Amino acid sequence: MLLKLFFSFLKIGAFTIGGAYAMIPLIRKEVCETHNWISDEEFMDGLAAAQSCPGPIAVNISIYVGYHIAKGKGMAVAVLGTIIPSITIIMLVAMLFNNYADADLVKKAFHALRPAVVALIAVPLVQMARRAGVNIRNLWYPLLSAVLVGVLLISPMYLISATIVFAVWQGLRAKQA
Repeated sequence: MLLKLFFSFLKIGAFTIGGAYAMIPLIRKEVCETHNWISDEEFMDGLAAAQSCPGPIAVNISIYVGYHIAKGKGMAVAVLGTIIPSITIIMLVAMLFNNYADADLVKKAFHALRPAVVALIAVPLVQMARRAGVNIRNLWYPLLSAVLVGVLLISPMYLISATIVFAVWQGLRAKQA
């Protein structure tokens, strides 16, 4: 089980371009569909927890899944599988970048990857919105949040705090009714 967990996260880490948010649909497919280690609902809970914790989201979600599957050993192998490809690639790029950064082919390759990276981030965003129950009636909340954070540069910390206060208030109000 541990080897399967390690190689699953190694594969995800090795073949994901665009960072952690591009990894999310691959991680979900691997852990929820391919291996049935956790349910979609558990994955969404883990994703929410991973986003709430400091550190890279891919590492945080691998910790959640690894712990869910095999406690401490599962966490360790899932994290190693996630970070080994990135560390290896970063070291190779760092060693070669100074020599080839100005080459036209390298510049064109990095430029060509940009639209793919945007798509790799947009697809899981739409999938997560669907799974989280975002619909036409409540679409205003993520849109307002995006404007507040992205345009007005309000710290997400304030939005998270306000959301928690609102949820607690709603819960207390529902209890009284």
